[in-house]
Amino acid sequence: MFNISCIQLRSNNNIYHNFNKTKKLIIKAVKQKADLIITPETSSLFSLNRKELLKNCTSMSKDFYLNGIKQIAKNYKKWILIGSIVIKLKKNKLVNRSILIDNNGQIKTYYDKIHMYDVNLSRNEKYSESKIFSAGNKIKSYKLPWGKIGMTICYDLRFPNLYRRLSKLGSIFLTVPSAFTQTTGKKHWHTLLKARAIENFCYIFAPAQGGKHYNGRITYGHSLIVSPDGKILKELKKSEGVITVRVNPKLPLELRSRIPSLKGN
Repeated sequence: MFNISCIQLRSNNNIYHNFNKTKKLIIKAVKQKADLIITPETSSLFSLNRKELLKNCTSMSKDFYLNGIKQIAKNYKKWILIGSIVIKLKKNKLVNRSILIDNNGQIKTYYDKIHMYDVNLSRNEKYSESKIFSAGNKIKSYKLPWGKIGMTICYDLRFPNLYRRLSKLGSIFLTVPSAFTQTTGKKHWHTLLKARAIENFCYIFAPAQGGKHYNGRITYGHSLIVSPDGKILKELKKSEGVITVRVNPKLPLELRSRIPSLKGN
């Protein structure tokens, strides 16, 4: 058994403000005896303005937010998954990257978001992430002290084959740090997360951005921790904060032995 905490933020375009808010909530999770702490998508800098991102983002080695979180992980001896931050790979190349840090403050692996959010929700609400970010092309999982974790980000949630591949690689925990829109969130968020949990018999950890941001965009919030049988174990609707749940790593394997659906295609 171990304790998992999901942090809900309402990040803006000030990396120092976002770091300080994240730090306060990580400390709150530590007080709740979390072993693993996860932040939402674009925790450090919430923007879809490519010029702004190119100006303010750096490599991993120079990133202020990442280096600060690594130090917190080391100081408190906690595993931390930064849901995602924007990393500059080259002069004009950006990726949306999820980064796993161990309890010694060392980066163990990272995942670049594969599926870009290119959608036309209405005349006034359109998104074109592929014009901003370069898509990743590798799935990533890592063996934690409590079992294997599979990494995804936000829009990946709509592509079930990715989650099946991760579960077939042995993942029993799946992370979905997100910044879901209010429009799609209220229609699909809960259903999609519960479906990914049930069809793979995995725990789902889904920390989210939530509320009205500085640029007028509204994210759905509703950070969730979902059990492998689809039960919502804890939810934080709109406010910034932390949810913490004690989970049983044996449960996914027990459910898979009873209903061996993962043995199929």
